[in-house]
Amino acid sequence: MTSKLFTPIRLGGLELDNRIVVAPMCQYSAADGVASDWHMTHLGMLANSGVGLVVIEMTDVEPQGRITPFCLGLYSDACEAGLQRVVAHCHRIGSAKFGIQLAHAGRKGSTLPPWEGSKRLSPAEGGWEVIGPSPIAYGEGWPAPREMTETDMMRVREAFVQAAKRAVCAGIDAIELHVAHGYLLHAFLSPIANRREDAYGGSIEARMRFPMEVARAVRAAIPKEMPLGARITGSDWMEGGITADDAVVHARAFKEAGLDYVDVSSGGITADTRTPSDPGYNAPLAERVRHGAGLPTRTVGMIVTPKQAEAILAAGQADMIALGRTILDDPHWPWHAAQVLGAEARRPPQYLRAGPKLWPGAALRAG
Repeated sequence: MTSKLFTPIRLGGLELDNRIVVAPMCQYSAADGVASDWHMTHLGMLANSGVGLVVIEMTDVEPQGRITPFCLGLYSDACEAGLQRVVAHCHRIGSAKFGIQLAHAGRKGSTLPPWEGSKRLSPAEGGWEVIGPSPIAYGEGWPAPREMTETDMMRVREAFVQAAKRAVCAGIDAIELHVAHGYLLHAFLSPIANRREDAYGGSIEARMRFPMEVARAVRAAIPKEMPLGARITGSDWMEGGITADDAVVHARAFKEAGLDYVDVSSGGITADTRTPSDPGYNAPLAERVRHGAGLPTRTVGMIVTPKQAEAILAAGQADMIALGRTILDDPHWPWHAAQVLGAEARRPPQYLRAGPKLWPGAALRAG
């Protein structure tokens, strides 16, 4: 029986070899937004992992949109050149396609990396002013963001547009907007973070206004065949927050704005939000969105084994599987999954001798 996980899928004008996607994972290894040798090594490794698509980490559209001073950015000529260098290398040596996730950290910005405790940085420590839809702090001990004006919104919207144009010039194959995990666009959508009383707050339609303005502006700025998607929130996991029903409404609006897919994640709207950790916990949310919006849907979150990933697709809960920590732990997970599921995954010719057809040890490892 043919494996669903290893069947091709088309997003816009881009065909992927299979439905395995590397989820965007922050590396906190850039210098003023510019990709470093770490990105060359990290992404170069994933280029030949056997996945269909690698989504490069959350990449910020302006300096004050970063989480940390070490986040990847796409707001200068130097950022564009650094990304182009890495993407060209990955395309040259590997088989995977490369997307990028464009974002603005909003009220979650101006911190140190997680391995340094995610400490909030004051201006005296090199930090910056954070902004958001309303002056509501992300959590206890966090600064309240400055409430964005319409001038701020115009600037940020244009920053997303310019970053998207730079991504096209850098050779990126697909673009994804980050509308989850408590960052700026998600904060506008969520009634937990958005208490505005103007045209950008209140009803679900009003809270959607700014993210949809960004989505439409980016769609108009890039080639029509280039896939444009969004990582959205299936649930805030908080009373009064975004629900799966809201996520369907959001996904329908993104579809109308010309997006080609959504990736359903959840949580992150406040510092003390407790997101589930059971296997495949976002898959039921993705299923609701997939059937409710009629849009190709990706799911992510505690997906570890090949049979688990295959079962999610076979049950119609999603069209694609995104892997984060799973693929950091096993960068050749698709090779091993193909063996378990009786399928084929691309390998570079230099590594063919480690495949099951030429190496008896592959069967021993699988066993």
